[in-house]
Amino acid sequence: MKKILIINGPNLNLLGKREPDTYGNTTFDNYFKELIIDFPDLDLHTFQSNVEGEIINELHDKGFSYDGIVLNAGGYTHTSVAIADAVAAIETPVIEVHISNVHAREEFRHQSLMAKNCKGIIAGFGLDSYRLALASF
Repeated sequence: MKKILIINGPNLNLLGKREPDTYGNTTFDNYFKELIIDFPDLDLHTFQSNVEGEIINELHDKGFSYDGIVLNAGGYTHTSVAIADAVAAIETPVIEVHISNVHAREEFRHQSLMAKNCKGIIAGFGLDSYRLALASF
């Protein structure tokens, strides 16, 4: 059974409450329960932090023992060289995901510092961006 970690970055703890027109009405905890049912052949784990260093520590901790990581770095996607370096430093393949279509939003969201170090990028499918990423494992 493949061991997969989903890492959510800043403000994603507010899913279901924050900007429902952009991010929907479902909490990530409720959605994660659905993912566990939909992917019984994957050993799914989740981690969320609003703190850059904690995300880096989690990548370092799991990035040599897990079979895949799904990363939604939130706003850090566009600003964190340190998280991008952590993704580059680990062996576990990482898929970058975004709930919204970042290319249809503000210009600064069009650039990802993570992208060049990721296996792929999925954006704009709402919470199902996670489902699509998991299907690739």
